[in-house]
Amino acid sequence: MSSLRILSGILILAISVSLCAPFARPQKVIDRIVAKVEDDIILWSDIQELADYQKLIEGKAESDQELLERLIDQWIVRKEAETARFPQPSEADINRSLQRLKKSFATEEDYEERRNQAGLTEAEVRHFVTLQLYLSNYLDSRFRPLIHVDQKAIEKFYEDRVVPRAKARGQAPPTIESASDYIQEALVQQGINEQSDRWLKESRDRLNVEEFLNEGQK
Repeated sequence: MSSLRILSGILILAISVSLCAPFARPQKVIDRIVAKVEDDIILWSDIQELADYQKLIEGKAESDQELLERLIDQWIVRKEAETARFPQPSEADINRSLQRLKKSFATEEDYEERRNQAGLTEAEVRHFVTLQLYLSNYLDSRFRPLIHVDQKAIEKFYEDRVVPRAKARGQAPPTIESASDYIQEALVQQGINEQSDRWLKESRDRLNVEEFLNEGQK
């Protein structure tokens, strides 16, 4: 599972956690425990909240099992970041991320309509954006220094991805020089995703994780 998908959005990138943590928000419905990670718990309401946020971002939510897997991965990243005393994002960065989210909709009215349909308040959306930024910043700081992109990789990406995409749109492809920075960042993000995937899998193997999603009340 990539870090972008963990943050949904990569990345992106969709995130909700309420595991007795500083980010936890009041629960709308607390009905049962669906997982335990070490001494922390994940609730059914956490899955519902993440589903609401995905409905805002994507228009639909993943399956309950997929949502639970995301929540477990988020727990791992958050615990690691807290142990490292990784700094919280600034208010300015949070505001910029929130504005980018809103601008992904055609109009402000479209955003408000989707937010209301998802059953989220503006404060709840800000909570999710803040946590997403915190976790993505941590993954970036941890793995970016390990990623090295050479010219051959840039040229391959250009020929395999940039040129075909431009031609499919009936456009002349940009020069490789003008696209080089974009390509390098795309490859760096790809490398971060791959490193995150391996790290999360290894971390899970060391943790005590119990899942009760398909069981009765625990």
